[in-house]
Amino acid sequence: METKNNNDPVRRLTHGDKEVIVVGTAHVSQQSVDLVKTVIAEEKPDTVCIELCEGRYQNMRNKESWQQMDIVKVIKEKKAFLLLSNLLLASFQKRIAAKLDIKPGQEMMQAIDSAEALGAAIHLADRDVRVTLSRTWRQMSWWARLKLLFQLVVSFAEVEEIKAEDVERMKQQDMLEAILAEVGQALPTIRKTLIDERDQYLTEKIRSAPGKKIVAVVGAGHVPGIQKYWDQTISLPELETLPPKGRTGEVMKWLIPSLIVAVLVYGFFKGGKDVATSMILLWAGTTSLLAGVGALAALAHPLSILSAVLVAPIAVLHPLIAAGWVSGLVEAFSRKPQVIDFERLQDDILSMRGFWNNKVTRILLVVAFTNIGTMLGTFVAFPMMMKVL
Repeated sequence: METKNNNDPVRRLTHGDKEVIVVGTAHVSQQSVDLVKTVIAEEKPDTVCIELCEGRYQNMRNKESWQQMDIVKVIKEKKAFLLLSNLLLASFQKRIAAKLDIKPGQEMMQAIDSAEALGAAIHLADRDVRVTLSRTWRQMSWWARLKLLFQLVVSFAEVEEIKAEDVERMKQQDMLEAILAEVGQALPTIRKTLIDERDQYLTEKIRSAPGKKIVAVVGAGHVPGIQKYWDQTISLPELETLPPKGRTGEVMKWLIPSLIVAVLVYGFFKGGKDVATSMILLWAGTTSLLAGVGALAALAHPLSILSAVLVAPIAVLHPLIAAGWVSGLVEAFSRKPQVIDFERLQDDILSMRGFWNNKVTRILLVVAFTNIGTMLGTFVAFPMMMKVL
């Protein structure tokens, strides 16, 4: 049985002998915080489900968790883009919350506090954010990833225009969906992995939570999806498995270097040594220049800029190397983040200046911007080389 009023933030569902009260919240709304407190106090559930995964739960409870991050390991595992995207998303939510003078995720903290005060069990219902982002990332092209990153950066400016009354609109959307709505129209993969799959995951985790009476606190944007999938069979292992890397990306990693080498060889046999030399200089000069400009834009250390310049031409021809990884590692060792950088991370991500000044986020920017510069250099250099023929 469920609440008849579709605008009601509280919905009642049943699953077997379980009664489930789903509370839809806005992640930046004081009214949602008060609603969560009232519902849990009145319903006195056996279990309180919250829209958090283990990682985000620990980050919320342990403010020092950022200090345990190994930035070098992040780069070596090729997760710099993922971490940067995650930080940009966190920044957007924190800035909205700061603008409205509330703490981000306060309704989840209220759910935790109310559950502990009542003696109810706490059940984490959301999918690991790393799995969600990784599943999204692996199904996106490089161009789609750039569009996503651009949309996240643009969100910085959009926050200044958000007013308290706009929160009512946000109550109808998941926070991620609100940020990525424009990109999501062009990239249905984003909506599928960030919204639809999480709706299914939340549904199964809530249904399988222990206890006869359960209160589930989730973003209001997930409530319709939970109701949609409530009576459907859902496999959590399928939603937790990382899909194989896209074949197109793997093919392009080898196709582009092969094509460049083929053009250089063709230029040598058609025009001789001078033509081949001109093509190589154009190739190396353009990719090195734009990779260096990318690193410079991230305010990288001089050694990091130099490494980007030197490695870029080689990295494009070697599918297993990325110029950004090299410049990022050089940046990490040249300007090793201190404890204070990790301590300030959650505050620094609230501004563009903070992103560039904090050594942790600057390293991520160096990786991203160097790779973007190298990729642009590839697209610019190739037609220039063809004109030489």
